[in-house]
Amino acid sequence: MPKISPFLWFENKQAEEAANYYTSVFPNSKITDVLRWGAVGQGLEGDVLTVEFELDGQPFTALNGEPGHPFSDAVSFVVNCSDQAEVDHYWEKLTADGGEQGPCGWLKDKFGVSWQVVPTVLTKLLADPDPARAGRAMEAMMKMTKIDIEELEAAHRG
Repeated sequence: MPKISPFLWFENKQAEEAANYYTSVFPNSKITDVLRWGAVGQGLEGDVLTVEFELDGQPFTALNGEPGHPFSDAVSFVVNCSDQAEVDHYWEKLTADGGEQGPCGWLKDKFGVSWQVVPTVLTKLLADPDPARAGRAMEAMMKMTKIDIEELEAAHRG
């Protein structure tokens, strides 16, 4: 069975910088391989072509590609957080140095990659069989940028 992993195209030779950044943000993460251009190819000999890395065990590959292929919101990575401290940590780290906050727990990091920083309790609140409680939680979430668990739970309770 094939193993499927994300392959990210970075413009402006940012693949190695991005991989180093991401592995510093997430625990149990590391660079696993760096492939450099040889004497033959489109890049300068010795320049980074790809970087393979793991984020908490999930493999990724970053490519130094040509300009013209920017990231979009059509693809994002979800960071499931167990508590508010985790939400705050990842939100702060991923919006640092030029990242952009978005609505409902979405953000873009400084490279333009989209992330969803989501507390695991959110799904439970939104899936409540009582439509009034679930609706109040949804309404509260729709007004947020970074998700605030206490505020969600208060709205859910009514």
